Parts: sequence; C-alpha cells; structure tokens
Amino acid sequence: MVYRSFSRKLCSFLFLCRATRVVWIGGEKMKIIQNLVSPSKYNIKCPYTMVPEFIVVHNTANDASARDEIAYMIRNDNKVSFHYAIDDKEIVQGIPENRNAWHAGDGTNGPGNRKGIGIEICYSKSGGKRFEEAEKLAAKFIAFKLKEKGWGIDKVKKHQDFSGKYCPHRTLDMGWQRFLDMVKSELDKLKEADKNIPSSWAKEAWEWAKKEGITDGTNPKDPITREQVVTMLYRFAKKVK
Repeated sequence: MVYRSFSRKLCSFLFLCRATRVVWIGGEKMKIIQNLVSPSKYNIKCPYTMVPEFIVVHNTANDASARDEIAYMIRNDNKVSFHYAIDDKEIVQGIPENRNAWHAGDGTNGPGNRKGIGIEICYSKSGGKRFEEAEKLAAKFIAFKLKEKGWGIDKVKKHQDFSGKYCPHRTLDMGWQRFLDMVKSELDKLKEADKNIPSSWAKEAWEWAKKEGITDGTNPKDPITREQVVTMLYRFAKKVK
C-alpha cells in the first residue's frame, strides 16, 4: 500500500515536471501543462503545419480527466487528435498549435481539421459540478486565446459547424449561446484588466513615474487632458528643484 501511494505521487510529480507554461488569466495564475505528442507520431496525429484561424470546441463524451485524455490520445495510433483538454482543474496540451489535429471530422483538407485549435472539455458524459467547472475554466482559457491572438468571439466554433456531429453535446444541451456569453464575459474582463497594465515599452518609465509620485499609476492607456499634463509636469518640476 505504501509502495502504491509512493508510485502514484512519483508519477504525478514526473507529470508536472513536463514543460509547464504559466499565464495570467483574469488576474489568476494558471498553468498550461504540456504533454506533447512525440514528433515520431506527427505523421499520424498532426502531419501538417498550421496557422490557426479559429477555435473548435468539443465535449469528450466520457468522464476522463484532462491528463488522461491527452495521455490516451498521444499514446494510441488512431488518427484522432486535439490540441488541448480541459477539466475542472487543469489545462493540458497534447499537440503544438503550429500543427494541425484530427478533431473536426471534415476530412484531410477540411478547415476544421486544418485551421482550428481543437479544445476538448472533460467530464461531459455525466455532467454535473465537475463539468460545469470544466466549462468555466475552458471559457477562461478560450478568452485568453482570443485576446492573445487578437480574435473576436466569432472565432469560437463548435465541432458541429464542420461535420454536423452533435458536439459539444452537453454544452449544446445547456445552450451554445450561454457558453459563448461565458467566453465573452471572460474576454471583457481581460480587456478591462489590460487597461491598467502599461505596454511593455512604457513599463519602466511608468513604474518610475509612480515611484516618484508623478502619476498615481491608474489608467495608463487612457487619453490625457491638458490639466493632467500640467499637473504631472508640475510634480516633476518640484522633484528636480
């Protein structure tokens, strides 16, 4: 029993030691765990290079975790693949975004398979609280991807759009527009939060101005009035006297 417990902990530790990308989504620190398919299987799982143009949402139709979904996908030799699996706690990547994946059911040259980032939402077989939390995390991650790539909500597609398959089945049952509204809400939060973050080229000067009391540090990307310009110059002039 002790050996089994140790083995499980060791396996979990080794899994987490894989490449992990840390991102901030809506003020929350989030890890994207990479368990990428071996290049030796590219000819099966992702044979073509890809410049993504949209996101394709799926439901797994089983109750496996994101880790297990990706592990099974990269282990087998089926011509079925997807870029990410998301459960109630984790985001796990199995295919690089610059490679295609076989997830949309629209053939070798279909736009879903050749241009879409495939995202599987876990725990859809039984639904319930775990699935609802997985949907929430997926909405946050999709919003992050939209912002990262400069895309709008129109870039979020469903599997059904490409093959007619009723997928993402539970998300569709609960309301597709409802899910899009969740993504839109998260995207709006990210855009709002971004207003208070200075651009990379201005960050050093902005932090200096805050430290010196020349600016209060709010709304770095808002337009500035002549009153504000004069006030900031006045504060600076007092500093250098």
